[in-house]
Amino acid sequence: MIFAMDSLVEWLLFLVVFLSISISSSSAGPIGIPRGAAVLKKHHLPLKRAFSGDLHTYFYTQTLDHFNYKPESYATFQQRYVINYKYWGGGAVSAPIFVCLGAEQALETDLQTIGFLDDNAARFNALIVYIEHRYYGKSVPFGSREEAFRNAYRMGYLNSAQALADYAEIIADIKNNLQASHSPVIVIGASYGGMLASWFRLKYPHLALGALASSAPVLYFDNITPSDAFYSIITKSFRETSESCYQTIRRSWSVIDSYASQPWGLSVLSSKFRTCYPLNSASELKKELESIYVVASQFNQPAYLVNRVCAAIDETQTDDILFKIFAAVVAFNGNNRCYINPPNPESQTVTGWKWQTCSEMVMPIGVGENTMFQPNPFDLNTFINDCIRTYGVAPRPHWITSYYGGNDFNFILQKFGSNIIFSNGLRDPFSAGGVLEHISKSIRAVTTTYGSHCLDLFPKSDNDPEWLTKQRNIELRIIKGWLVTYYADLKAFQKG
Repeated sequence: MIFAMDSLVEWLLFLVVFLSISISSSSAGPIGIPRGAAVLKKHHLPLKRAFSGDLHTYFYTQTLDHFNYKPESYATFQQRYVINYKYWGGGAVSAPIFVCLGAEQALETDLQTIGFLDDNAARFNALIVYIEHRYYGKSVPFGSREEAFRNAYRMGYLNSAQALADYAEIIADIKNNLQASHSPVIVIGASYGGMLASWFRLKYPHLALGALASSAPVLYFDNITPSDAFYSIITKSFRETSESCYQTIRRSWSVIDSYASQPWGLSVLSSKFRTCYPLNSASELKKELESIYVVASQFNQPAYLVNRVCAAIDETQTDDILFKIFAAVVAFNGNNRCYINPPNPESQTVTGWKWQTCSEMVMPIGVGENTMFQPNPFDLNTFINDCIRTYGVAPRPHWITSYYGGNDFNFILQKFGSNIIFSNGLRDPFSAGGVLEHISKSIRAVTTTYGSHCLDLFPKSDNDPEWLTKQRNIELRIIKGWLVTYYADLKAFQKG
């Protein structure tokens, strides 16, 4: 079957949820969730080919709490995973297993958008496994989404450590059921899923031979990466595309504020931008515009979204800056009845990721002085207070680096870690928090100058640029090297 384009759009939009809850300041709360589905549907983003009957769906009876021995910790829920046996050489020859670690969305989006496994499993005779992250899709504890997200007591079981333990249990169970005890496992993930893949390799090296972590901002915690680096990359991308576009966007914020300061101003802005509902504040409009620029930069390839936005601004012949900006909104979203604030019920992805960022995934992303955006520095105290007000729980901003590492990352991992690929496209603003230099002979950084967020994991296409094909081939050569070494070591081990 082929899934609807909407699932791809959801995946693209809600990867941007990373920044949606991570940005805060004393004057403005977390940035709103970007809405750009209409235009993304038109961008011919790569979709995976039909699966026919190759996919087999299973549910594993998963432990609710892996780290306590209280009676309530032994509760269970059904966790979904999918296996494709089509290319697998079998456990008897210890053929490899490729596992896609699910992130903050339903399993269907990975099945359609993560093409790397399906495109390359045949050359390795690999089994393909996709595992859904707890609390997303159909892998929901407490019987329903409503119960699972009822309060902080229920949501407290939604965190990365529990998710990794889930994956460990399922991978071990699959290997046992298939009599594949010596089949090496390569874990693969995108964005937050890429973080999970790298952390899984570090925490469960007995279960994963290696990890491919695509666009994983593992260093965007605890002020390891400059707070304003994210928006600096976006600004650089727009400015390199068009100086006049960059200048127009930069000037537009004060024009919006000037209108909003007038008694009739919000009504005029609502009319100029054909909003679906009357604007309640200037920040409502500005957050929506900001999200368009973020999505355009983060997912610029393969549809050249930044070029599209800037062309609309530059080619609109008028001195009215806001008319130019509205032209960019239309170019990004397509021709719609209305824009900016359409009805948008909160999805499972947004609900879950809001909790995760208000508990452990605290990424201090702010806007500095030298960007095309209005300054909006990250303020940890404001962020903490917002989370307490929402959930009654304070974030733990230092927990990720305490549990997984991050400070002195290169120095520590060159002795401690191995077999991880950190891939990043440098046009992706999250690359600022990625690993961009080789750490050791087996922990490699694969970067592309023009790459976008998770682009290397998208299904391959005849239209792929040469540099993208080269990036994927480098990754495949590294994985092949891991497997060759593993099988040599296994053979020597079995000989005794």
